Amino acid sequence: MKFLGTLLLLVLVAVAVAGYVIYIPFGPNAETFVDITPGTGTQAIGAQLEKSGVIRNKYGFDLLRELKGGTLKAGEYRFDHPAPMTEVYARLVKGDVYTRALTIPEGYNIFDIAQAVEAAGLGSRDAFLSAERQHIELIEEWRSPTTGRPESLEGYLFPDTYHFSRHTTPEQMLTAMVRRFRQVSTQLGITGDVARTVIMASLVEKEVSQDAERPLVAGVFVNRLAQGMPLATDPTVIYAAILENRWRGTIYASDLQSPSPYNTYKHAGLPPGPICNPGTAALKAAIAPAKTDYLYFVSDAAGHSRFSAGLKEHAEQVQAYRQMQKTQQR
Repeated sequence: MKFLGTLLLLVLVAVAVAGYVIYIPFGPNAETFVDITPGTGTQAIGAQLEKSGVIRNKYGFDLLRELKGGTLKAGEYRFDHPAPMTEVYARLVKGDVYTRALTIPEGYNIFDIAQAVEAAGLGSRDAFLSAERQHIELIEEWRSPTTGRPESLEGYLFPDTYHFSRHTTPEQMLTAMVRRFRQVSTQLGITGDVARTVIMASLVEKEVSQDAERPLVAGVFVNRLAQGMPLATDPTVIYAAILENRWRGTIYASDLQSPSPYNTYKHAGLPPGPICNPGTAALKAAIAPAKTDYLYFVSDAAGHSRFSAGLKEHAEQVQAYRQMQKTQQR
């Protein structure tokens, strides 16, 4: 009887210790990251969590694995408060990995996005750019009969805020952004030559910031195309310089003379591809451009656009714009 009593006491002590280890909160008060690589076994995960100060004891973690079961997910986890081991374990089963926010504003081009990816700690700029040129198959369904095979995913990386883990590959990020474009384009009812619509939307996105003016700008471009006039839009000249790694922060005469197919001062028609990634308002404008007789537009002092149908009126508005700039510089 004495032996059984001692054994029972030992069992009760063991249960109490296990309960303490598993159910009493423990862990860091400051932000702590634990990166569990794919293929790591349960015992190794427990040891890693114990070493990082997230759990009291790795053996308690092994015991919990026997009791709870489930598959532990690899990834980077963030811990910032003491918690029961059961909570830690549940997070690993759920795959509640730490993600980083990546915000892509309307009008960002592929180079801007690649820089944002690197700034968010999600990978290198060069690796992202290499991947977005490599995985053209992501937009194969929108290949244009007029522009042919695109050279990059420019235009189809939809502006939004994304959340990615540090282990997300460039291809997975690109797939998510293209998937978001597909959702929006379906909602907007974009059909026909989708590539042409996206190119037009990218020009509108870079030319004007006022949503109400976007259809008017799209209408100007449509009118110029119909008359065989060059679009003569500065953002395409800037993009051409960026592609050739010669953008110096301002447009020079040599930029306007560039033979690049993106130079819409030298070449009539739309450029061969988008010059940025347009948002919803610009896409809507490209789908439904305003029907006017306008052929020109220029900014005014308030940051809005002034439209005109004739060259004489446009020249007067350009002169007023330049005068405004001189006044602001004084």
